[in-house]
Amino acid sequence: MISLTLHRRRSRTLGVVATGLLAASLTTAPASSAAATPDAEAVAAVTAAPATNDPGLGVDEISSSPNLRQIANLPKQAPFNTPGAAGTDLAFQGRYAFAGNYNGFVIYDIGRPSAPKIVSQVLCPGSQNDISVHGNLLFLSTDSSRSDDSCTSTSQSASVKESWEGIKVFDITDKTNPRYIKSVETACGSHTHTLVPGKDRKTVYLYVSSYSPRADFPDCQPPHDSISIVKVPLKKPTDAAVVATPNLFPDGGYEGAPGKASATSGCHDITAYPTKDLAAGACMGDGILLDIRNREAPRVINRVRDTVNFAFWHSATFNNAGTKVVFTDELGGGSAATCNATVGPHRGANAIYDITGRGDARKMVFRSYYKIPRTNANTENCVAHNGSLIPVLGRDIMVQAWYQGGVSVWDFTDSAKPKEIAYWERGPLSDTQLTTAGAWSTYYYNGHIYSSDIQKGLDVLELNDWRTWTAHLVHFRELNVQTQAGYLSW
Repeated sequence: MISLTLHRRRSRTLGVVATGLLAASLTTAPASSAAATPDAEAVAAVTAAPATNDPGLGVDEISSSPNLRQIANLPKQAPFNTPGAAGTDLAFQGRYAFAGNYNGFVIYDIGRPSAPKIVSQVLCPGSQNDISVHGNLLFLSTDSSRSDDSCTSTSQSASVKESWEGIKVFDITDKTNPRYIKSVETACGSHTHTLVPGKDRKTVYLYVSSYSPRADFPDCQPPHDSISIVKVPLKKPTDAAVVATPNLFPDGGYEGAPGKASATSGCHDITAYPTKDLAAGACMGDGILLDIRNREAPRVINRVRDTVNFAFWHSATFNNAGTKVVFTDELGGGSAATCNATVGPHRGANAIYDITGRGDARKMVFRSYYKIPRTNANTENCVAHNGSLIPVLGRDIMVQAWYQGGVSVWDFTDSAKPKEIAYWERGPLSDTQLTTAGAWSTYYYNGHIYSSDIQKGLDVLELNDWRTWTAHLVHFRELNVQTQAGYLSW
């Protein structure tokens, strides 16, 4: 067995941008926009596989490929069993899975993947409660303005100076009774955060991503082209504090295109690859490659845009070799039906980039798009969302959540010709109205696939495929997906 430690990941439903971004899905980009993207020629060269017909699944009906099956579902339980208590991101440690929820977080015992159990639930409202773990510490993101930093806070306008948003820190030594020990306020809150181990092993850093500044928000002023870096001393986590707010876009980010693509006003998510001193940022209108040798002063070394097909740069995943990066476009903010023939195969999809060159000369070169090859109903919100590498030796394969589009396992070993090798999906939550639901985060961990469903709780899937059998040779002690640690390969 290869014993490794990996760290972290997440998204919220972007109601404020959904309408504008969904409009982009119904609009053909003008010819002039092709010249605005450095990847225009490559974009034009991509020929996507045709989508299959709408499978016509009934409400909650299951459909899957023969090599992927559900072995367990543990529904949400009170106080998290309401529609507003949306299940969000996942992190893992030993025999435990940690699931964020708009109302707090849940700790599961997954020692028997076919029979997961709830160990404890912590009520601590504050969207979207993006989550990561390290040792006996759990970190939770709050990106909704609250009356204070407590777990009994109430919603309060960000225009009130005393309102709070940021990072909460819990001691999880006792999994049955987590203790809230520290809060750190950050500019514009914490939509997501990425855990980055310090090189001295005495410290961890949290790269906090946030956005949506407004002139009337005292703690979230435009242009907000920065991230917040929280330093956490492991021996004294109550000393956690913001130590830097690096400006990643000193010349300004993408200005956006009304009704087509989001302007850059911060980052949505960052994936770090600490052993390679590398990170990738999905920053609304821009995708960036970062040098993180100095943990407190990350540097942008390359930036890409896709003004033809990307509306909202949402998240990133490196391949194990660190020679490719997959960016996702959360077209419609996760609340729209974009897996249909009207939107097509290139929008609300993944974009695969090869990383060429060395050092500061590294560049991201567009190769292709990947989107699930199934048409979903118009009552199903569906778009590319959170996924992870499956630690297959010698190949690039990942599993990914697509909200009500379900779960897709796909191979991008050939960057120009990605292909799906397995899928699992549940029929619509409703066959009469569009309701936000489905898989938020879907990750591979120590032999099984775990999926956090917004409304249905925790799903556990088993993949049996000759192309992925070597993943069983890789074992993680801790997994936070957006902190990639790598594994031995051939």
